[in-house]
Amino acid sequence: MERFLTGYIGKKLDVYCGGASSLRGEVLKVEDGVLHLKDNDGKICFIAIDKIVVVWEAREDEHRAGFVSFTEK
Repeated sequence: MERFLTGYIGKKLDVYCGGASSLRGEVLKVEDGVLHLKDNDGKICFIAIDKIVVVWEAREDEHRAGFVSFTEK
């Protein structure tokens, strides 16, 4: 898995480790069983590779939950 993730250095990934949330960030490096991600705010997150369940490339068009406003013509 480490070698696989190393191929994504510089790219954005979504990482799911179980539970109700997932993490998104740019892969900075992979070493000693730890994935280093940087989020959009510049904060760095460290993820134990052996805890990762699913990983996929992040889509550029972000969809967020919430209301969409529009005006009728």
